[in-house]
Amino acid sequence: MKTTKRILALALACVCCLLLSGCHGSRHTSAFAVPELFDTDRNYEVTFWAKNDTNKTQTAIYEKAIADFQALYPNIRVNMRLYTDYSRIYNDVITNIATGTTPNVCITYPDHIATYLTGNNVMAPLDELFTNVKYGLGGTDVRFDSPRMDEIVPQFLAECRIGDHYYALPYMRSTEAMYINKTFVEKLGYTLPDVLTWDFVWEVSDAAAKKDDDGTYPLNGQKTMIPFIYKSTDNMMIQMLRQLDAPYSTAAGDILIFGDETKDILYTVRDHVKTGAFSTFKISSYPGNFLNAGQCVFAVDSTAGATWMGAHAPHMDIAADQVVDFELAVRPIPQFDPEHPVMISQGPSICVFNKDDPQQVLASWLFAQYLISSDVQIAYSETEGYVPVTLKAQQDAAYRDYLSRKGEDNDLYYSIKLDAAELLMANTGNTFVTPVFNGSASLREAAGQLIEEVAKGVRRKKTVDDSFIAALYDQINSLYRLDQIAPQTESEEETQGAVRDMGKLPGTATALLAALAAAWAMIIAYVLREKVKSRKKTR
Repeated sequence: MKTTKRILALALACVCCLLLSGCHGSRHTSAFAVPELFDTDRNYEVTFWAKNDTNKTQTAIYEKAIADFQALYPNIRVNMRLYTDYSRIYNDVITNIATGTTPNVCITYPDHIATYLTGNNVMAPLDELFTNVKYGLGGTDVRFDSPRMDEIVPQFLAECRIGDHYYALPYMRSTEAMYINKTFVEKLGYTLPDVLTWDFVWEVSDAAAKKDDDGTYPLNGQKTMIPFIYKSTDNMMIQMLRQLDAPYSTAAGDILIFGDETKDILYTVRDHVKTGAFSTFKISSYPGNFLNAGQCVFAVDSTAGATWMGAHAPHMDIAADQVVDFELAVRPIPQFDPEHPVMISQGPSICVFNKDDPQQVLASWLFAQYLISSDVQIAYSETEGYVPVTLKAQQDAAYRDYLSRKGEDNDLYYSIKLDAAELLMANTGNTFVTPVFNGSASLREAAGQLIEEVAKGVRRKKTVDDSFIAALYDQINSLYRLDQIAPQTESEEETQGAVRDMGKLPGTATALLAALAAAWAMIIAYVLREKVKSRKKTR
């Protein structure tokens, strides 16, 4: 009896603790209003979460930006935490929303911000900060050369608008590019066009996949050849649908991807996986490695990945004796209509988290704004094939000089890296972004997984037909909980306030629910046990 009561008391105590922490995590944060004046007599700490692929140059740029900013604002201390990928930042933010310990500033993606917005005033809307005369973009009291709002590339700024409000600043932008072994294309008897069509790529890839009787590929004289490898199948599916003007989703969150146009794309993938012409990063590994080893003709990757492409690339994951010399060309991704090219715009943005103290939010905003100043933008864009997000930086004499020196070396002025940056700047007007809503990140992953599952199915000798596709649609719909994404009502789009289930709950929420269930089970068991004892005593 005493033991049971102790267990019950302990369970209830645990639930109370979890409820208290849950209440703390979901506490209301007052709506943000820009202070009249920034209080420089106070000290502030700004927690900054950023992504870095162990690139020491990029880390040094962040560190210099922080040091330079702190020299301008000695009362603001910036504490940086580096992550190796954006999904880890996303997961940690979701977890910290539950405990009320989000960072002040982080590098993230709009799809992720849409989920953060389901928290209670977690994100600071930036509209008033953008236009504030003193502390806004190009503000009179900002202590550095801040770009004005009209000096940010409008397409990139538009990506940071969710519903009726801006919730981020663009940080860096890239698109996807086709990196091509031009030597192989011409060896196969083809002439490389300025804009590739899907039909051209599939035809050349099928030709490159042909083997001799001994299993050697005549094109490269090796026993390994994957003519066409796509890094991000998420982007592949999304861009193909957009080029066809085919359904994907609505801005409100209606899921439209499971249609006939998607099925036709999947059948095309099936056919070219069968010939050995096509594979993906998840199945075969990084496309740049195969390209540099002379084992690939077409490799699609981000323009930000340009420094890994080519026989003279400054970054490489394969041994020097595996590298094959070849002429490398950079082109936009394949198109269905080459007269009207369409490609995705992608890249990280900067968001500011809301806090109870408006002065703290203002301090965080000043640092976020500093990250799009020309010095930071130009320095970071020079590390990879990103382009600055401001017209101010793109038109800066230092950046124009950088572009003009293409090919001077295979490091800072690596020609492929600069070709990739120029490709995006030339096609900014042809870029698009997918609708952002709570659940759009899951839909993006699902889009790529459709291609992955078809490719794996073919490789496993499965019959990929209408019944396979129907079952796959059901599987992906369930796996990514797309059927649980409730489209937003008009009022929800305005407020971004309704919380809907879009996937896994944060760990704290899951623990809370599990503890509640366990506690109630103990309570019920205890009550039933006492009733049984009571009945026995009355007999």
